[in-house]
Amino acid sequence: MRVPFTRVATRTAVDSARSSLAALTVSVGTVGLAAAAARPGLLALVDQHAAAVRDSLDGDRRPLTVAALAGYAEGVRAAAVEHGWAPPNGPVDWSEPEWLLTRLVAVCALARSLDPS
Repeated sequence: MRVPFTRVATRTAVDSARSSLAALTVSVGTVGLAAAAARPGLLALVDQHAAAVRDSLDGDRRPLTVAALAGYAEGVRAAAVEHGWAPPNGPVDWSEPEWLLTRLVAVCALARSLDPS
């Protein structure tokens, strides 16, 4: 059976987006979301960032997708690196996390909400 090229390309793009979000979750999401679960103030901050991400992606008008979230996260990281940011080299102080890490954890929270499992 032949699969049309457009279906293969779309599946590949979605797989790439999922892979990118999975890597983000491994690098900051799991620890950040666990920290947020233990700190109500951090959880509120992550929720605020998630709302801002959703707004910037027109999430109130159209459903969020893994591709949109992955693209957003990659764009935020690329801009930060361009301005001299470097990923943390050790444990993160989640009592006062930097803006970028909070934003990326929010992306992970949104991605988790898209996961049907």
